[in-house]
Formats: sequence, C-alpha cells, structure tokens
Amino acid sequence: MPGQAPGREAAGLPGGVAPAVGRPDAQSLGTAPSGPGHQQDISSTTDIPSQWVPSPEHGYGAPDDAFGSGAAAHTGDATADGEGAAPAEAGGRPGIPVQRDGRAVHGPRRPATPAAAATTAPGASTAATPDAHAHEQAEAHAQAATTRRVARRVVKAVGFCAAVTAGTMLLLRGNEALTGLATAPAAPSAAKAPAVPAAAPDPGRVVQIVAHPDDDLYFMNPELRHSLSAGTGHSITSVYLTSGEADGVNAGAAGRASARPDKRAYAEARQNGIRAAYAKMATGDRTSAWRRTSVPTRGGGRAEVDVLVARPEVHLVWLQLREAGTVHAEAPDSLRGLWDGKAPRLESVLASGSPVTEPYAYSRDDLVRTLAGILDRYRPTTVRIQDPTPGRTPATGRFTDHQDHFYGARFAQAALAAYAAEVKGRPHFAVQNYLGYSNGSLPGTLDPQTSADKLDIMDVYAWVDRENHCGSSAGCGDLKVADHPAGNNWTSTINHARGSGTSWLASDRQHGLWAFQVLDGQVALWHRAGPIGPWSGPHLLPGTGMDPGVSTVTLPDGRISAFATRTTLGEQPSDYRREVVYAVQRAPGAREFGAWQSLGTPEASDADRTSDISAPAVSADGTGRLAAYVRDGGHTLRGREQRADGTWGPWEAHGGAGLLGTPVAAADAAGRRMVFAATAASVTAWAQPAPGAPLGPATPTGLPQTALPLTADAREGGVRLWLRKPGSGDVRTALATTTPDGTPAVRGLTDLGGLQGFGAVAAGGHVLAARSAGGHLGAELGEGRPWERSPLLFVGDPSAAVTGNGTTVNLAVMGLDARLYATSSPDTPKAYLTPWQPIGPSNTGQAQP
Repeated sequence: MPGQAPGREAAGLPGGVAPAVGRPDAQSLGTAPSGPGHQQDISSTTDIPSQWVPSPEHGYGAPDDAFGSGAAAHTGDATADGEGAAPAEAGGRPGIPVQRDGRAVHGPRRPATPAAAATTAPGASTAATPDAHAHEQAEAHAQAATTRRVARRVVKAVGFCAAVTAGTMLLLRGNEALTGLATAPAAPSAAKAPAVPAAAPDPGRVVQIVAHPDDDLYFMNPELRHSLSAGTGHSITSVYLTSGEADGVNAGAAGRASARPDKRAYAEARQNGIRAAYAKMATGDRTSAWRRTSVPTRGGGRAEVDVLVARPEVHLVWLQLREAGTVHAEAPDSLRGLWDGKAPRLESVLASGSPVTEPYAYSRDDLVRTLAGILDRYRPTTVRIQDPTPGRTPATGRFTDHQDHFYGARFAQAALAAYAAEVKGRPHFAVQNYLGYSNGSLPGTLDPQTSADKLDIMDVYAWVDRENHCGSSAGCGDLKVADHPAGNNWTSTINHARGSGTSWLASDRQHGLWAFQVLDGQVALWHRAGPIGPWSGPHLLPGTGMDPGVSTVTLPDGRISAFATRTTLGEQPSDYRREVVYAVQRAPGAREFGAWQSLGTPEASDADRTSDISAPAVSADGTGRLAAYVRDGGHTLRGREQRADGTWGPWEAHGGAGLLGTPVAAADAAGRRMVFAATAASVTAWAQPAPGAPLGPATPTGLPQTALPLTADAREGGVRLWLRKPGSGDVRTALATTTPDGTPAVRGLTDLGGLQGFGAVAAGGHVLAARSAGGHLGAELGEGRPWERSPLLFVGDPSAAVTGNGTTVNLAVMGLDARLYATSSPDTPKAYLTPWQPIGPSNTGQAQP
C-alpha cells in the first residue's frame, strides 16, 4: 500500500508508502482485444461461457443476479452488463453482530505450484492531512458470481524421501461472480447441473479484502502470486475498499511540483497499475484484457468488478470509498471515522473511466452489508485481510500501520462474522491476517529470487517504464511508487499477523492425533484415533469470534487444552476487544470440550494499543501447571500462570524489549519452562530455575537476527529452537539449556540450509518440515539428509507431534484454504514417510478415507 512521498511517514517508520488496491470481480466475459491501448474493454459484452456459470445447487443464483442488494442492474452506467441484473430478494441485513461468548538483482520469476484447496460442502453452521500513504485503495465493491465446474487436477504431493502423493481435484468456480453481487443466492432450479462427483474436492476460492490498491502486492505477496499460479479455475478475488486517491497527484518526487492534482484520475491510474500487475502474474502479459462492469451492492451503492478475460476466475472488486489521506491523524471522513461513528456516511470517490458513474455513500452498516454480500457471492474458503490490531509505536503513540488498513480489516471482521452467522449452505472458511507497514522494520523473510520476483510485480504496478500500454490518459500505474517500488523494504518480506504457530497438532496417550484450526470464527478439530486410520472432522466447538491460530498443550491427565485469542466486536466502537481464552477437553479422547474461559488481556483498552497482543504461547512445567504468555502492545512479555489449586494468577510483566511476533514456550527434561521471543536483532529467553518457580528474567541469547516466526521443541535434555535465516529463508537450529543458576543458555547454532521459504518450521523426531519459497512443502529426513520439496502448494505452516514412546512421528499441514493433510512414519535409521492423506477437506464436514 505504499507509495513513498516526502512528508508522508508511516507510524514510526521512515518513508511511509501508500496502499494499493487489489483485484476485480468478473461478471460477463468480453472479447476485448489485448495489447497497448486495449487492456480494458468497458463497452462490449458477450455471454459468459457456460463452463463458468455456477449452477443453482451451488448457491450462486442465476447468471443475472447481482451483489445482494436486490436492485436491478443500472443500465445507465457505462459498463453495465447488457442484460441487467434481475431483482432478487436481498438477504438479511447483517449489520455488525455482538459477540459475547463464549533490487536485489532481478531474475526470472519461478512458477508457483498449486495451493492445497478446500472442499465445498453444504450445511456449514456465520478533513485529513495527506500522509505517507499516497495511495489509498480504490473502491472495489466486487460483485462476483463465481462459477463452479469441475476441472480435475491431480496434485502430486509430498515426496519427502519416499514418493509421496496426494490427489486433489480442482473444482472451478468461474466468472459468474459478477452477476450476483447484489442478490442473495437463488433457490435451486428444477434443471440442475450434473452433480459434482463426491471424490472431486473443491480447489478453494480466495477472497482478499484490503484498504488500498497495492496493499495486496506489498503485504500479501508472494502468497497472492502462489494463488494466481495455482492453475486455471483456482478462483481469487481482491476487494479494494478505498480509491486510494490521496492528493490526486500521480507523479514521483521530480514531477510532483508541476503535476495537476486530479483525484479521480489518480485513482484510475492505480486501478490500471493493479490490473496490469494481476495480468502479469496470472498470464505473463500485463496488457491482457479485462472485462469491467458496474454492479449494485447490498449497501445501496455500486461496485466495479473487473474480470480477467484470459483467466475469468480472477476478479477485482472496487468499492471506491474515500481514503483517510493520512496515516495517523484523525480524519472523520475515513474508514476510521465511519467505524467510530464520527462520520455517519462515507462517500465514494469514483475513478475516472470507471463503469460506475453515479456517486454513493455508505453508513457503517451499509459497508458491512456490502462486504457480507460480496462474501456471499464468492463463497470463499480462504479470506485474506490486513491486521486489525497493529498496535502503536511506544515512543510516539502513533499507529504502526495505516489507519485505513486496520479499520478496513475491522470492517472485514464484522462482515465475516455476519456472513458466518447468516449464510447457510456455504463452505467453511479460514482467515489469515497480514502485517503492514511494520514489515519494514522486521528482518526480511524472502530469499533474493523471491524478493526480486515480488519487486518485478511492483515495477509493473508503479509503471516504471512509462510505456503507454493501457491507453489511458490517467496513466498506466502509480508513479508515486515508481521512485521507490520496494517501499520500506516491503518487497523483501511477508509476515502473518496471526496464526503462525505450529502447536495446533497434539497427540494423546493412544497415539492419536488432534488437529485444531479456526473455521468460520470457531475452533474446529479433527481427530485420528491411533497412529493410523481415518480422520474425523471437522467438529466446530461452540463459541464465535475466534482469531486465527490455536495453541494446544497435553495435560498430565491426558486431556488436551486449546488456547487462542478471541475478538469481541460489541455494539459500540469502544467495545472492540481481544482476550486470551482457553478450553479443556472434557475427558481424554473425547471430542467435546468445556466452555471457553477467559484469561483477559494485559492491555488496558483498545484505544490504548489497538488490542495488540500476540497469540498465546502455552506450556506445562514439571508440576503440571500451565502458563500462557503473550507479547503485549508495548513489545514486552506478559504472562499468567496457573496456581496449585488450578486457579490463575494475574497478568505479570516479564520484561524484554522490542519483542516481535508470537513467543514460543516448552519445558526441558527437568520440567523447567523456557520461553523465547524474537527481536529485530536477536532472540530473548526466559527460564524457570526449577519447576513451579516463577519465570526468571529476560536474558539475551546471543543468537543472530532471525526472521519470524520461531519454533521450540523439547528434546536432547533442553529445548531446541528452529528459526529462519533472514534474507534467505534457510533454516537454522540451536539448543537452549538452563544453567545451574537457572539462567537460559543457547549454544550450537547450526545452518541447515535448504528451503528458501518463510513461516514456521515443524520438528518431530528427525523429521523437519517447512514451507519453501514456491509455496511447497519441504522436508528433511534424518540427520544430514537433504531438504526435498513436494509439488504441493500450501499456505499454512506445518506442525508435528511425536506420539507413544517417541518412535512415531506425525506431521501435518493445515492450509489456510482449510484443507488438512497428514502422514506418519517410523523414526528409524532409514526414516521414510508414508503417502499423505487428506483429512477430509474441512468444508465437507466429513472425513475421507
């Protein structure tokens, strides 16, 4: 979302950049010619190919449905679909629910492999000052009537050492997303399309919701590119909340003084840049044609939906609301003002050349309804949004991210809650959050080639070559970014704001596995009884508002306890709150868990630090007592420990400074709990001098800088750490032990090399697994064995559990598209892995053999 401009400084970070908006929706496919001057066809329409028309039984409604408003298509708009949108009953007005419970050198871009996908199943249970953000995203009110047709695609997965294969059928959802943005899904018609074979899993649909055009390119890539490279039929839709019009000057530093401000033209230039970037990623040709259409929304306005003609499953939705125009300062006419009630309505700023020609304004509830309608139309299995709780810079009190980013994410949270609660017959969905501006002050997570690939796409968006390939007088890209397309080191990294841990997989005394993931805002669990056999699940535990990321710990009596954070939206803006919660299995081996119990939060209020707490790191010491630790908004460690009688003590301050991400915890062979947290320069450690004793002081480890996140695993008498080498993604390991005086000590840092990826590393026995640069899963078997990659693309981090007497290693990968895989292998001198098995695509509600 950046686009650096002098005088625009991102919260505590040098040279703030403006946000970018993302991708349109596709309604009807045109035969627009490609090439310079013909990138967008906004005048002619053709029928949508039948293979891209979703069938009524899939809940997409008739081809001429719109985004859920029930309004007829606006024939006066320049790009209105020739047929118009038939009126339909609008769904309920979701509103905002109350939740109480419970340049590095450029090089050729490597193709990414398909992402693991989720299966669809019916019946799921919900006057500002300009600032460093010269680009606030264009309104992408995307209407999307996404089609589904089965395109079989076999994904061979996971050949660690022995050949490992996993089959995945790609179910294509097409182009018809455009025609249903304003209507609720139509009832099934008498003439039903042939039923999709039960054995054909849905490849999944990704919906990204960002504030500005370029937020997706800076903060969600390379995962965005992996999704676009997953193959024809893998639906991806990007929704841009604002136009990103900034000051209306589309120029770099040299031309800014002489440029004439034109907010509508600048918004168009940013749209052109986004379309070119997506076309380049999806087809290799930045001039590939788009079909642009105006679609009514549930909130009473209209959205522009753009469909990539050559890849009609790729959509961009532009809501075109006014951006804040400032990173930190109060701006009533903004997403923040709309959320806080200081602005009763937020007006549109329509890009010149947009097929949407009549201005509109949204109330707070209107925007939630609009987003819920878009979700209803596209039926995503994965939703990517920005970080709704980025915190403040301790020294200045300024937000560490652009206000549009995180207030836009809060609107997305409210819409997701409404969608989950009110829309039936939809697939399950998982959510991932992404860090924004603060990435610039964190160690880089990407290897040089992946970083160069990401920068290449930013060059396309920024229109660095100035060639008039789009035929638009507004410009073919965002020249504010052209001076510094890498932003504040944003093209060198990507970080998930939540859900980056690997302790979501737990084992029991019967050698069974329990896997936890957040679906539909609820914690879901899968279970496999014994070391082999089928999986059951997902079973959704009661209680909504759960944030991505679940940590588990096995209690001394064999039960499992799950910890997470929960967000309560509340009736008033001041009611927004995050807290740590936990639930305990009712009995060993039981599917039922007790009610969620709150441990509260160490933060005073949302206004204090935007509810900025990490996910909890949980561990039981040698006495069996639990402790939960979080990184707070002041970037220190806070924790609550269980007393001998089972009650919990208060939140205590454990110090540390500049802590980043989520801490990790484990107990050594003597039962002493150890906690670790990364900083921008090293890793800080804490240890109990003895089981049951208070946690000791923060201690420097002397480890070098590491990329986020960390993994801790009890072994070799101590706790072994797994970490990533910045700027390469390669894996390192070191062993932490406790000295006689109770001080943690780390030794034996070893480079394992290999993966050039990002994200957490899973470790079980002698088996390591981690995500590689192309979105694959890579693994090392045994000591000194080389890393190997499978062709399976996934976006989650793997996890590992050692069951029984430690001779069986169970590994699992939970993709954010809600597909779960698992395998097991004996930990023998000739370690091997058995073929990967799907644990029942999570949105079917049933296990598969």
